[in-house]
Amino acid sequence: MMIASLVTAQAEPIHYLPIATTAIAAAFFAVLVRRYLATQSGPHLLWWAGGIFAYGLGTALEATITVAGNSLALTKAWYIAGALLGGYPLAQGTVYLLLPRRTAHVLTAITVPYLLVMAVLVLLSPVNIEALLPHKPSGSILGWTWVRAMTPLLNGYAALFLIGGAIYSAVKYARKTGGGNRALGNSLIAFGALLPGVGGGMAKAGIVEALYLGEFVGLIFIWAGYAACVRVPAEVPAAAVEPI
Repeated sequence: MMIASLVTAQAEPIHYLPIATTAIAAAFFAVLVRRYLATQSGPHLLWWAGGIFAYGLGTALEATITVAGNSLALTKAWYIAGALLGGYPLAQGTVYLLLPRRTAHVLTAITVPYLLVMAVLVLLSPVNIEALLPHKPSGSILGWTWVRAMTPLLNGYAALFLIGGAIYSAVKYARKTGGGNRALGNSLIAFGALLPGVGGGMAKAGIVEALYLGEFVGLIFIWAGYAACVRVPAEVPAAAVEPI
């Protein structure tokens, strides 16, 4: 009966939005990798590229669930890519950009093992088959509910450095001559990074459509913010601009 309902149920139009988000993420990923190869400006760009790749992987899994139908394997993969990775690599890029390299290495050594252990627990968790929805991924399929309870710790870390770091940078550049572009860019990044988190909170209440919309709009704001940050005003000498 459950299998029959998964096959016959129809997805709503908004459930196809992750297809567009995945395409945007792929293009943004290419931009970040190209800039890293051109500038070799530091590991933060590689972390950001990895973050956008994970972002796109999560939305690609959402798109697959919409088009091909849901499964336990797809939902678990989505939980790892979205709920666990989420903004973590993007946040870690900000860690490497703003903090001393040694501190960044220490934080990486602490958080990466935690992330890996959480991913293994998700894979090993028994499942609640009744919670499997036809075209909507949901963490409620995990039988080990305590695993879901441990996820906010990683998400909080990501929010602290991704959103908090962008706000800090926006304030810093707003006080600098010629820093208007980066003040604006970091403000856009902070707002864009907030939207998937808000959507994710609503998804926990069963409104996954809010997550899809938050991911789409949020990524556009993040890319727009990044584009503003790397744009050098004509009146500011290139040598005076910090690399990003």
